[in-house]
Amino acid sequence: MTTAALPHFPSAAPLPAAVRATDARPRWERPAYTVLLLGTALLLLWNLGSSGYANSFYSAAVQAGSESWKAFFFGSSDAGNSITVDKPPAALWPMALSVRLFGLGSWQILVPQALMGVATTAVLYAAVRRQFGPAAALLSGCAFALTPVAALMFRFNNPDALLTLLLTVTVYCVLRALEGAHTRWLVWAGVAVGFGFLTKTLQAFVILPPLAVLYAVCAPTRLRRRLGQLLAAGLAAAAAGGWWVAVVELWPAASRPYIGGSQNNSFLELTLGYNGLGRISGNETGSVGGGAARRGAGGPGGGGGGGWGETGIDRLFSANIGGQISWLLPAALVFLVAGLVVTWRARRTTDSLDGMARAAFVAWGGSLLITAVVFSWMQGIFHEYYTVALAPFVAALAGMGVAVLWEERGGWAAALTLSGTLALTAWWSFVLLGRAHGYVPWLRWAVLAAGLAAAAALPFAARLGRRALLAVAALGLGAALAGPFAYCLTTVGSGHTGSIVTAGPAVAGGRGGPGGFGGPGGAPGRFGPGGEGGPQGMPQGTPQGMPQGAGTGPGAPGAPGGAELPGGRGGPGGGPGGGPGGGPGGGAGGGPGGLLGGTRVGAAATAALRTDSSRYTWAAAAIGSQNAASYQLASGAPVMPVGGFNGSDPSPTLARFQEYVKEGRIHWFIASGSGGAREGGGGPGGAAGSAIEEWVKGAFVPTTVDGVTFYDLTAPSAGSS
Repeated sequence: MTTAALPHFPSAAPLPAAVRATDARPRWERPAYTVLLLGTALLLLWNLGSSGYANSFYSAAVQAGSESWKAFFFGSSDAGNSITVDKPPAALWPMALSVRLFGLGSWQILVPQALMGVATTAVLYAAVRRQFGPAAALLSGCAFALTPVAALMFRFNNPDALLTLLLTVTVYCVLRALEGAHTRWLVWAGVAVGFGFLTKTLQAFVILPPLAVLYAVCAPTRLRRRLGQLLAAGLAAAAAGGWWVAVVELWPAASRPYIGGSQNNSFLELTLGYNGLGRISGNETGSVGGGAARRGAGGPGGGGGGGWGETGIDRLFSANIGGQISWLLPAALVFLVAGLVVTWRARRTTDSLDGMARAAFVAWGGSLLITAVVFSWMQGIFHEYYTVALAPFVAALAGMGVAVLWEERGGWAAALTLSGTLALTAWWSFVLLGRAHGYVPWLRWAVLAAGLAAAAALPFAARLGRRALLAVAALGLGAALAGPFAYCLTTVGSGHTGSIVTAGPAVAGGRGGPGGFGGPGGAPGRFGPGGEGGPQGMPQGTPQGMPQGAGTGPGAPGAPGGAELPGGRGGPGGGPGGGPGGGPGGGAGGGPGGLLGGTRVGAAATAALRTDSSRYTWAAAAIGSQNAASYQLASGAPVMPVGGFNGSDPSPTLARFQEYVKEGRIHWFIASGSGGAREGGGGPGGAAGSAIEEWVKGAFVPTTVDGVTFYDLTAPSAGSS
């Protein structure tokens, strides 16, 4: 590739900010931008209620926060403030405010997430437009909105939606700061990073190294001032994220909820261990399956990935991840190289158009590369939906790269690069669509044929006139986006519940499929009805990427405590919520809930929990957060999750639980149904939960409610002490 054939920006030209920001807008821009945002909103809001409470673990915390400001501040799982979720609470706050204002329901929880998706599209558009114009910005926005994992996560209630928005805002603010060495914009970038930390802890810091180096080297001001500005941004990040941490660490532990996910009731331990460096090394004490011990088990991933899939350079292109994010990933990498080649002669500083263009490629490309490397080689817990963090970076590079090469399409080097990238994208879409056996069979061939035809015609289309050129461009664009668009339609057409969800249809060797491990009310899961084997030639048993022993049926061998995973016993009836009184999003089949999904709650159980619930701090206690969340969401009364999310947190201890019972603060104990609390959680909490359940069984009389064993903790059995 030669730079003579590619676009070159005048190296000494000043930045015409007014032209970039507001003036000289083509007539079509505002209508197109409006259609982009409305289309994104429609895609994310369509059929939104089908997911019910989505991830009931977070929905229960949202419900608690809508009733108790203390639970709101700490991110408690229940309004009784026994334990927090295993993340900081920023992602819960918008949803909890929505529920406080409009009442508890699926739409009230999920609409704020969808609006974050629209906001991310708008910020991405604004960032790309400033250096590359409205056409590039429109293409980037479309590419982002049609990324399947984005269509999934901005309709779900995990923290990744807010984190992705804040990462996009961070890059935008850094680029604005680079335009004129503006301290204000760099400080705002720091604030975004700080709130990103309060959303998903250290993941917000992953993109900082390339952005900090970029600013330190290229900002158009003296070195001393650059370093001072970076220090100010760091202080802003520390203030925006550290104030909450300081309050939590200084608050007396006895009067605040236990920090979920930690083994020592410390948020700093949670940040650096289970939720931080442990995700990289795999040594996650308190994690599913026992941290480092689990890695030695030789899970299905092999290859150094333990139970969370094989690590390596091809991880993002693998069977269960490729369809989530990688449709335009090869093209983005090609465009990154092309963009850097185009602008390699630019001055070091960003006081010129080509300097800012290069900075944009470095900012978005550096963020993509470092995040992709971390995701590809992290040994700890890794879920497919984490890749939504890559979506704005891939989309930005796609729009920017097409704009740069399209401008110089008359040169053979640019035309062939653009043509080859289109052919590569069409071929990769053909591969990804082929992994979903029986999924719209004609589509993959149409995508391949259209993409190759457009790629072959592109170098010659300019000689045939403007109409022919636009027709070829439209054909190529349609071929590039048809596959992810189809996956998005499949994603929004069905509900997704539980802790592990993926976009699009089921794929060979993966865990994909509408409704996750069982849709609302026990709808068919990823491996066919009930989640136990099914079409696409996928075997029964442990799916790829899941911890060893986390099977798909009830009481799968090796599952923690014989726990049933979501979708294990799906069946008819119940709808979202799975039964009378269950409310939306009940999750898995009937009976006791599992580690990664809740349980179906019947009318009798709901009535029992509501009886005199105002007299108790907790209407009930149950092993594991997902199980407790189902009962809490169904009844509206606080339910204590013994052991937290994994059932492995030492909260509460047996002695503490006995004190609560003696004080009359807990009405019911809901048995796990597995002969004890889950084991293998990697911490002392599993033993504590087992001890609590064994004590309850020996001291109180059981009664069966909707097929589940309840113990009335206000009525000891005869002869118990």
